[in-house]
Amino acid sequence: MSDLPLRSQLAVALGRTAAKMSRMAGKGDGSVIGGKVGLKLDPELLTRLSRDRKLVLVSATNGKTTTTRLITSAMTPLGEVATNAFGANMPTGHVSALASAPDAKYGVLECDEKYVPAVLRETGANVVALMNLSRDQMDRAAEIWLLAGKWRKALADAPQAHVVANCDDPLVTWGAATAKSVTWVAAGQHWREDSWCCPECGGPLDRQEGEENSDWACRQCHFRRPRPDWVLHNGAVYDPHGRAFPLDAVQLPGRANRSNAAVALAVVAQFGVPPEQALPLLATVKSVAGRYTTVEAQGRTLRLLLAKNPAGWLEAFDVLRPAPSPLILSINAQGPDGRDTSWLWDVDFRLLRGRPVWVTGERRIDLAARLEAAEVGFTVVDDVERAIVAVQPGHLDVIANYTAFQNIRTRYGRVV
Repeated sequence: MSDLPLRSQLAVALGRTAAKMSRMAGKGDGSVIGGKVGLKLDPELLTRLSRDRKLVLVSATNGKTTTTRLITSAMTPLGEVATNAFGANMPTGHVSALASAPDAKYGVLECDEKYVPAVLRETGANVVALMNLSRDQMDRAAEIWLLAGKWRKALADAPQAHVVANCDDPLVTWGAATAKSVTWVAAGQHWREDSWCCPECGGPLDRQEGEENSDWACRQCHFRRPRPDWVLHNGAVYDPHGRAFPLDAVQLPGRANRSNAAVALAVVAQFGVPPEQALPLLATVKSVAGRYTTVEAQGRTLRLLLAKNPAGWLEAFDVLRPAPSPLILSINAQGPDGRDTSWLWDVDFRLLRGRPVWVTGERRIDLAARLEAAEVGFTVVDDVERAIVAVQPGHLDVIANYTAFQNIRTRYGRVV
């Protein structure tokens, strides 16, 4: 940090002060305001803080926070790792993460999909991990084909960046294809509604059905799934030498987290951390920024699941306790959630039939209408507490989108 220009040192110091004041005021962890103050004083602060570090950018529509945490854990044998562990995934959060770990030679930064080009240009990141793309918050985010096109241009202009990409997602494959160096990971694609057409020519994609690493190819042009270097299959990850590494010890539930773990293993291998060393470290991660954690309320044990878009809800359904286990759903539509709730109609809520469901949140009526159309029985309540006390003492799952999740987590205990 002492190598920074005086102006940059001042920017870092004032950013830390702003972050500390934000925490003391109960306004969050201070990552955003700290980075905002720092960049205001020194617009080149992110570039300066990135120098002489080996950095990983992690981006996807779903799973980037979790995968960032997994990669960070697996890289600890290399020394201190700077990271934005709680999801502040824009340049302000990146500045705060790097400034808070001035001696760290490594950094793992979760990056919002649309910020990948700018952050890659400013940081000169060594590795970029790209996992999936699906529609999310369409009232404020770009069409995902446009995002993938921006990835292509950014990677073509970044010869230093090695890409680790999920080749089971056609749009990710297209976005990563211009990189000078790519490790392809067959990590699975469970939500396919946004990738039935070829991003290269617009023609139809022919796909093999299967839960994991299904092949695909365009019917009208040359575009097809690359041959993978790493493969997720039947609960194990196969490395480029064909060695199998079972994921049984991974604590995070569901097929999405097996995909996240596969990408994490491929990323840390780029830094010389072999799977046999990385796997026990992945197993130490049991919750991520409150996701999958449990809290106690009114004699009930709540497991908190975050789902922000149709693909995320599909993955949340995958880890639910079997019916007739009760379930609470909570939906808001504030700025971080996206104001438009029409995406609810893309979620197959028929999967919830046969279990008691309570509906709450600011947009509970929108969700109730969707459940009625799906012929799912439900009870609408105006507060999550009413739903909790209506359930018999024991376990229940709670699925909520971003601000609803944070409200519930804060109310019943912020557990990480």
